[in-house]
Amino acid sequence: MIRLIAVGRLRDGPEAALFRHFQQQIRPPLMLTEIAEARGSRDDIVGREAKSVLDALPDRALLVALDQGGTAMDTQAFAAALETWLGGQRPLCFAIGGAEGFDRAVLDRADVVLSLGKMTWPHRLVRVMLAEQIFRARAIASGHPYHRAGRPDGGP
Repeated sequence: MIRLIAVGRLRDGPEAALFRHFQQQIRPPLMLTEIAEARGSRDDIVGREAKSVLDALPDRALLVALDQGGTAMDTQAFAAALETWLGGQRPLCFAIGGAEGFDRAVLDRADVVLSLGKMTWPHRLVRVMLAEQIFRARAIASGHPYHRAGRPDGGP
């Protein structure tokens, strides 16, 4: 099982439907744990959300925290990394923070800090993009033709 721990609740709508579309196809299954958004000052918010995220981690979990300041990977590198992570003996967990981002405690605990790019994305879309990339990575690993490397015109 792959676990996604996300701050905030994804309400019904197109983003939730698209997330479920990919979630239902991912093997091993992608299980979602939603953490309540905290209120208060920024420090209070990130502190409480960090505690909730860290408390939701299984023992010995390999944590991949999504953060704009993390390492960006192309799809092939992510696919290779995902296979390595899944092949290990530790439960695999991805974490998406709230609007204020992660507290240092989560980033320090993370085994990998991953960025989906320098642009700022709504967290409801980050869930969809991560689920799609996990699905794509698993398709690459299984030799399924879903992934098409490079541009259709043959460019880089």
